[in-house]
Amino acid sequence: MHDLLLVGLAGFLASLVDGALGMGFGPTSSSILLSTGLSPAAVSTTVNLAKVASGLAAELSHWRFGNIDRGLVIRLAVPGMVGALIGVTVLANVPADKIRPILAALLFLVAIRILIRYSRPLPVTAAVAIEDEAEHQSEPIPEWNSHGTAVAAGAGGVTNGLIGAWGPVVTPFLLHRGLPPRFAIGSVNTAEVAVAVVASGSLLASLGGSDLDVGIVLAMLIGGVLAAPIAAYVIRFLPPRGLGVAVAAVLAYKQPLHG
Repeated sequence: MHDLLLVGLAGFLASLVDGALGMGFGPTSSSILLSTGLSPAAVSTTVNLAKVASGLAAELSHWRFGNIDRGLVIRLAVPGMVGALIGVTVLANVPADKIRPILAALLFLVAIRILIRYSRPLPVTAAVAIEDEAEHQSEPIPEWNSHGTAVAAGAGGVTNGLIGAWGPVVTPFLLHRGLPPRFAIGSVNTAEVAVAVVASGSLLASLGGSDLDVGIVLAMLIGGVLAAPIAAYVIRFLPPRGLGVAVAAVLAYKQPLHG
């Protein structure tokens, strides 16, 4: 029961972070779950299954507000799915005791990535972008430097398969390339559903369900669902930069190097 409560808390906190920053569900929940002693493969499967459910809800919202560019979603999803297959193949074939330090190092790098992203002034916060979308539903995607998008998506797919980290890799890349936040967050979140489906499906096929606890999956889903409306409310009051730096600090500190 204690473990299930911890998993539910992980889903709750991860969803809260993701709702506030537009990224961070996978790294936050993976970091907490790995510290409970779950195998890396079971952690990635649980996180990606939860991301499919939460991602579908996010996708619907972004579609409603016109935050999605279909062409960009495809350009992200295809290499992202290929990368996810590579990530889960490594995860399924490397012994847990050997892969844990590698995953810890990846989570630390993701923490640095988030820290860099939120240590600088933000041109437009996710909250402002989403609140203003009703006025811009028909606005087309502007010109931006899309060079390297497939490579970034492929790299994001690999890290998603390993530790559930898709947004922290892909979203900052698109923002740095000059893509407006509404299109970056909306398209990345939509493509993430396809990437998470491939990652979780591949891991389920390799695990055969033997290393997956349905109770843990449900606890993660319930925690995430409960946090979603709270995140939508508190995002109006929480400073994204401060929250981003805090999340990066937690990820950097709480690593399962000795688990």
